[in-house]
Amino acid sequence: MHAEKKHESRGVDGARRATAMPVDKAPQGTASPRPAVIVPPDPEVVARPTRRRFTAEDKLRILKLADACTAVGSLGALLRAEGLYASNLTTWRRQRTEGVLSALAPLKRGRKASIRHPLQMENATLRKENARLSTRLKQAELIIDVQKKVSQMLSIPLETPEEGGHT
Repeated sequence: MHAEKKHESRGVDGARRATAMPVDKAPQGTASPRPAVIVPPDPEVVARPTRRRFTAEDKLRILKLADACTAVGSLGALLRAEGLYASNLTTWRRQRTEGVLSALAPLKRGRKASIRHPLQMENATLRKENARLSTRLKQAELIIDVQKKVSQMLSIPLETPEEGGHT
């Protein structure tokens, strides 16, 4: 009671809600009335809509239905029912006449796989071997130069092969 008097003195309605009836004033034989629970709608919106992807079978089925439309307005009704534009049909018909059924299938996104020619692989191995042999040649020339300088310092004549050939 002391707590209620404190709240009343401030002009605050205490812990009770203004719309709720006090429990002691509820009619006899009925449950205490509760305010109706109102659930607000979910305002969550999908950030990005998902792009529709048509399989080759779906495209061919829709093209078959579009080709069967002979009555006035029936093609428009089909497009509205499927949620398509006329440009979709134009593109799919062109792909069908080119005979490229794989073009009707959805394409894989991203970087395309590169097809390497067999000669490119051989060329790469030959370049590696050439670089390795060039390194060995430079080392051999360096060793020969050092041998020449050492022989000059010690005044030891180097044997040179004769110009005419081997003896």
